[in-house]
Amino acid sequence: MISTGALNPLRSALMMLGACSLIAATTIIAKSLGTDLLGEPLHPLQVSAGRFLFALMGLFCASLILRPKIQTPAFKLHIGRTFFGWAGVSLMFTAVVRIPVSDATAISFLNPIFGMLLAIPLLGERVGLFRWSAVAIAFVGAVILLRPGSSTFDPAAFIALLAAFCMGIEVILIKKLTGRESPLQILIINNCIGAIIACSAASFFWSAPTMAQWGALAAIGLVMLSAQSLFIQSMRSGDASFALPFSYSTLIFATFYDFWIFDAIPGWVSILGAAVILSGALLLGWREIVLSRRQSNAAKPPETID
Repeated sequence: MISTGALNPLRSALMMLGACSLIAATTIIAKSLGTDLLGEPLHPLQVSAGRFLFALMGLFCASLILRPKIQTPAFKLHIGRTFFGWAGVSLMFTAVVRIPVSDATAISFLNPIFGMLLAIPLLGERVGLFRWSAVAIAFVGAVILLRPGSSTFDPAAFIALLAAFCMGIEVILIKKLTGRESPLQILIINNCIGAIIACSAASFFWSAPTMAQWGALAAIGLVMLSAQSLFIQSMRSGDASFALPFSYSTLIFATFYDFWIFDAIPGWVSILGAAVILSGALLLGWREIVLSRRQSNAAKPPETID
């Protein structure tokens, strides 16, 4: 479902930028709910419950129109993917309240690095020099952002790191699912299971939200759902090698929103650490594109000369 129809690079780029602007917006909404900006701070598990519950409501409305058919879902994979996705989101929402959103977002870019490392034992993939180099570079950036031994060290940075690890596991499980099921089916099942897990966990920490907080909880679910839809449309309109580099604009949007709403200005350590992590992630992405093209060319039948 992701690579059909004529390619439109401009549409693909704009859709990816739109998705990134919305993904960054969800972290800012989560931060506002975890602080006293909209009322008494809500627990991060309550915020993640809003993310899944309202996204499910949006999907339910869309399903009334699209009427998708659920065909032989791999429930074990879905449960595992959703659990780690929920854990990653909840940990990320916890981190952004304590550390700058730009730092948490930069650390979250380690999730493809963790995904690559986990693919070795879980998928039996081989990792060459280029990809190990990308891992080393990205983790140097993470150490810079963690600021070990510094007076500005905040343990919440480790929460963002753990969130990236959980998202890395989710990447592996999504990779297994996408070859079997349609994106819409994956979204529906993911948000159904996610709503059950998130609401069950949030029930132990529930506090009555204000009207403004209810609006923000609804927004965080619907905005994330819109971001996922734009991401899929971007991938349908352009090659992954073209579209995916635009995904790193999430960091730019997150930094801008954090400054606009919370007057947070990233220091030179944050900028340096983010730049190093992005370098490693981009190197990994470039290597994956090269390997994908080689495999694609190898799969093509040889041309015949009449």
